[in-house]
Amino acid sequence: MSKLLALRKKLNLTQEELFEKSGVSVRTIQRIEAGTSPQGYTLKALAKALEVSETDLIENTEVTATDSTKWLKLINLSALPFMLVPPLNIVIPLLIMFKTRQFTPVTKNILSLQVVWTLGAILLFITIQILVDWYFIRSKYLTLIPLGWLLVNSILILRNAAEIAKSKTLRISLNFIFI
Repeated sequence: MSKLLALRKKLNLTQEELFEKSGVSVRTIQRIEAGTSPQGYTLKALAKALEVSETDLIENTEVTATDSTKWLKLINLSALPFMLVPPLNIVIPLLIMFKTRQFTPVTKNILSLQVVWTLGAILLFITIQILVDWYFIRSKYLTLIPLGWLLVNSILILRNAAEIAKSKTLRISLNFIFI
């Protein structure tokens, strides 16, 4: 429960009554109660209307930042165990993203990276099949190519996990996001 919601309920005010008292729109009050942090004039007006200090309305962002980092790492690392079943290395992180409501550019970039990587794996598999079937290239080393592809994807995921823990960004990312 947000601090604004708790204070408003404690004073037995409706959102409309708080709007009349503070001049802050009902929609803005709803957004703040849903988790957006009040800033500037909005913060001052709400604090004055509720007769509390501005710091009483500010959410504890340290806990939220830690939770956010935890979810970023989980979304990134959840692709690792499902690399052998390509659709799951996208679906599982996507489900976690929606379940935890982590719609940040970093999470979208993680998923975009896995989609591109999976499409690359499909193209690689088709290329190997063409080499084997059309050109009759038979080599025991052809099986090393997909294994190398999986190894590089593992390194990419682990490297990004380390960077997320360090600075909440991706070390290896795409310049575009399509999710």
